Amino acid sequence: MRHRKKRQKLAKTVDQRRALLRSLISSVILKEKIVTTEGKAKKTKPFLEKYISRAKKDTLANRRFLLKSFSSNVVSKLMKELGPRYKARAGGYCRIIKFNIRKNDAAQMVIMELIK
Repeated sequence: MRHRKKRQKLAKTVDQRRALLRSLISSVILKEKIVTTEGKAKKTKPFLEKYISRAKKDTLANRRFLLKSFSSNVVSKLMKELGPRYKARAGGYCRIIKFNIRKNDAAQMVIMELIK
């Protein structure tokens, strides 16, 4: 029985969901601002915060941990730009702003951006 197994699945299998989250996080890191649906943004935000917190400490272990999930250009931007930018900040590196409603399926769209 699946009682009390509440988790947002985004209508995808486990592998598809992991790939989607990885690509959304990479896009936010590289572009610093994306437009996506509210559910995807809410699911992505905690992972993004954890990766940025890891990047604040530029150690070999953290770099290797990030390289397991992301390409080298994403990791270098995390370590060289975003880590030092948020060094003094204790959390809350990105914000989600409600944008508009998508016409074809009435999904709530949001802007997900990194705080300057």
